[in-house]
Amino acid sequence: MSGLVTVIVRSPDTRSERRYDLHTTVEQLKGKLELVTGIPVGNQRIAVHDAEDDARAVAVLDDDRKPLGFYGLRDWQILNVEDTNPSATFTGQLTDVSAVEKFEISDEQYAARQDSVLAYKQRNKVGRFAPKDEAKTVEVPNLEITVGSRCQVESTEEGFYKRGTVRFVGSTKFGSAGGVWVGVEYDEPIGKNDGSVQGERYFTCQPKYGVFVRPDKVEVGDFPVEEINFSEEEM
Repeated sequence: MSGLVTVIVRSPDTRSERRYDLHTTVEQLKGKLELVTGIPVGNQRIAVHDAEDDARAVAVLDDDRKPLGFYGLRDWQILNVEDTNPSATFTGQLTDVSAVEKFEISDEQYAARQDSVLAYKQRNKVGRFAPKDEAKTVEVPNLEITVGSRCQVESTEEGFYKRGTVRFVGSTKFGSAGGVWVGVEYDEPIGKNDGSVQGERYFTCQPKYGVFVRPDKVEVGDFPVEEINFSEEEM
């Protein structure tokens, strides 16, 4: 028994592509998954599915001492991580907005306000309030960044890069400076959106996985999904 297996890890709040050694035990796997899903080791129930739309579990990783290879885990199967005590860890509540009280205002009330974005645009003749003869067409330059490419994005922390996949390249309706933006779907929920900004959708991904950055912050290349590895002393 040898080799690595690539799987999709899914939990109530996350979804990501991961690669694990088949010698990894279920106990070790749970330690890794706690950092990915936020679900404590003791609360994890891991079921294996052949596809995301297949509700039938083909196996349950219920023996902490067994290696992943014991369960015949294959590439691109789904590891569905369930929280057996969600009330203690608030699992799933991060994406549930049903209990959030919404602030609502009518169109007439909003138009009458002088401290709104709409009022600012009207005063400064910005956006749709700009004179038509001043409208400019943004040309998209020829960039060596293509949709579907793996990439890493420069961050404000020196030496730290965020990895993901290019999902959009082009001009947008946001950004006062105009120009070209690159939409990236991160491998981890460290982004700012779901591929849409100010009600305009440019691509689709899970909430907090999407981000838009300038092309000079993006490096395209063979950047595999990174995972946090543990030494034997840390297991």
